[in-house]
Parts: sequence; C-alpha cells; structure tokens
Amino acid sequence: MISDQKLGIIYTAGAYILWGFLPIYWKLIQQIPAFEILAHRIVWSFVFMAFLVIVINKRKPFMKELRAIVNNKLRLIGITLASITISINWVTYIWAVNTDHVVEASLGYYINPLVSILLGMIVLKETFSRAQWLAFFLAGCGVLFMTINFGSVPWIALLLAFSFGSYGLLKKLVPLNAMYGLTIETLIVSPVALIYLLNQQSGHWMQVDWLSLTTVLVFGAGIVTAIPLLLFSAGAKRIPLSMVGFLQYFAPTIMLIIGVFLYNEPFTHIHAISFTLIWAGLAVYTVTRVKRLRKYEAKAS
Repeated sequence: MISDQKLGIIYTAGAYILWGFLPIYWKLIQQIPAFEILAHRIVWSFVFMAFLVIVINKRKPFMKELRAIVNNKLRLIGITLASITISINWVTYIWAVNTDHVVEASLGYYINPLVSILLGMIVLKETFSRAQWLAFFLAGCGVLFMTINFGSVPWIALLLAFSFGSYGLLKKLVPLNAMYGLTIETLIVSPVALIYLLNQQSGHWMQVDWLSLTTVLVFGAGIVTAIPLLLFSAGAKRIPLSMVGFLQYFAPTIMLIIGVFLYNEPFTHIHAISFTLIWAGLAVYTVTRVKRLRKYEAKAS
C-alpha cells in the first residue's frame, strides 16, 4: 500500500508535470485568438468545477463558503482581484505559447518563487535573510543581462511571474479550499467571458463543427485547467513545503525542453547565461528554505 507521503509526491509531481506539458495543448488550438481561448477556459472551468461540486455532494458547504465571501467585502474584493490576476496570467501564458515564446514563459515560472519573496517583503512585511537577498540579486542580474543583450525587457516572463506571484499572495490573504476557490474565481469572471464569447460567435454557431478536434480541445480547456490544480491541492497537504518547493521546478523545466527541442525556439549563449544566473538564485533560495524548514521541524519535535 502506498504511504500518504508517497501519494502526496505522486499527486504534486503529477500536477507540475501536467502544467509543464500544457504548452502542447494550447499549441493545438493556436489558430484561435488568445483572448477567445481564455474566455473558453474560464467558462468551461466554471462548468466543470460546478459539475464536480454537485457530483461529489459538496453543494451545501460550497454555497455556505460563497455566502460568507459575498457578505465580507474585503474577502470579496480579494477573491475578485485573484480572479483578475489569474486571468491575466492565463491569457499571457496562452499568448506566449501560441506566439513561440515558450522559453520566455518558462523563464517566468523560474522567476516566480523569487517574485513571491519580494511581494511577501513589500506587502506582508516579511524580512529577507542574506541568502534570500543573494538569490534575488542573482535572478535580477539574469533578467538584466537578458534585457541589455536583447535590447528589450523580457516582459512576458515578468508579467507571468508577477501575475502568478500576486495571485499566490491574494490566495494567502483570502484562504480558500482549492475546489471552492477555482469555482468562485471562475464564477466571478464567467459573465464577462460569456458575453465576449457570445459577441465573438454571433451568427456563427450554426457553422461550428461540434465534433472537430479543435472544438473538443476548446471545451476541454476547463478540465485541463482543473485537474492539475486538484492534484496539487490533494498532494501539497501530504508532503513538506520544501518538497513542494523542489517539485515546482518540474513545470518550467519541461516547458523549456519543449520550447527548445519540440518547437525549435532559440536558446542562445545569452539565454544560457541568464538562465544560469536565475538557476543559481533558485538554488540558493531552495537550500535556504530547506534548512529553515528543517530547523523549524526540529524545534517543533
């Protein structure tokens, strides 16, 4: 029988591996504009999550949580901002993949943990250790080196990192069960997405080939959004935070490999130097984090 911790590793690794392979999914429907894919992703994610809530008989606790959020202005503002930031992250990621910027998208998710540290310091007034300052400095050097040599700021990577980092911060400020959280977040932005889709598809519904691969993949966007998140939710609570921190690098590593070897995106010596500086920063950050958690666990025992 598989132990609870091994199951946690399998679930969490599975989530990050699926996120890593997601560029292939979006490439299959790259003929559709990014904002239209985003709208479909939002609407069908809500439909799938609402269906799941009903099927597993969680309707009453979900409605209780929803009413509690609606009656609390600060929580409602927080979850609305989370809906907006994750939508920005999703559309940026889809656009990046479908315009041959998978390598830069992977860079964004490598930078993300360090952005989270920065936001924690600014918003939550968390203090930096010397090692964390060094990690942030190395990552900053990597981004600056790429900016100087390419003559432009890697805005896709930075927008992905800051939007997902902001989303994580908002989720920390407004803690919610993963299933309820995704359902409520997509519920909030679904009306806008649905209006957009109805406007885009006005007069074209009769021409849609409902059995085509593209149509099936578009409708399946909700499922591919929800499944990794649910796996992550089930896995992360079973394993130490340090293990989650290690496994999170699966996704951008897979993205990088896909971008370079499957889609033949350029990976020059400039990329190599920039990524190496960022990886060095992440190594410092990860080692420091593991040591801190071990000290905390030793004190707790």
